[in-house]
Amino acid sequence: MPVVNKPLIEYGVDEAMQAGLNEICIVTGRGKRALEDHFDINYELEHQIAGTGKEAYLNGIRDIMNKCTFSYTRQTEMKGLGHAILTGRTLVGEQPFAVVLADDFCLNPEGDGVLAQMVVLYKQFRCSIVAVEEVPQDQVHKYGVIAGEMIRDDIYRVDTMVEKPSPDEAPSNLAIIGRYILTPDIFDILEDTEPGKNGELQITDALLKQAQNGCVMAYQFKGQRFDCGSVEGFIEATNYCYNTIYAE
Repeated sequence: MPVVNKPLIEYGVDEAMQAGLNEICIVTGRGKRALEDHFDINYELEHQIAGTGKEAYLNGIRDIMNKCTFSYTRQTEMKGLGHAILTGRTLVGEQPFAVVLADDFCLNPEGDGVLAQMVVLYKQFRCSIVAVEEVPQDQVHKYGVIAGEMIRDDIYRVDTMVEKPSPDEAPSNLAIIGRYILTPDIFDILEDTEPGKNGELQITDALLKQAQNGCVMAYQFKGQRFDCGSVEGFIEATNYCYNTIYAE
């Protein structure tokens, strides 16, 4: 899905690359070959636009392809985000890694992107970190929701988190959005975690175990998020990018 003239997946990889994360592992699925083809050379198209004004549109993707490596694996069944992350274990190995859900489109025109902000925190705390933002109470049922001890005005040490709670069950209105930095022990925890909400393997349940046995931090990031998984959010993101980036 493109926001103006660049697909969401490319914005996500851009954000990772700006954070110094150049080994890109994509968990894909049936019918999504376009994701793999996007980060590859299209000889026919490039030949057709060579020497024209449209060739400049290739600069961004060429820069990504020159600086990043891409690996792909398939999630054969839709069993939740936790299962998707566990599927990527063979690509990631036993090292800390970031997770980007590209339909959560994040921008910070005034500074570092969300992942770059989180990498700085990871170097300080050396534990899993989730990005959170305040949402209206009537929207908490759409998210994993955290509560914990405030370390500073934008960082919490998590002591509880609930996946898609009802408004009266939510421990706060701090909702986890699609940016994570995870330590590799999360894989073993996921393997021992039973399916949760909707019968899916929930990363929230695994992170709660990690928080109870060690440490998970939640970070209220600087910037703006657009929920491009909804029609309203996608249109809002498109209008925002056109008016603030492309129209300049």
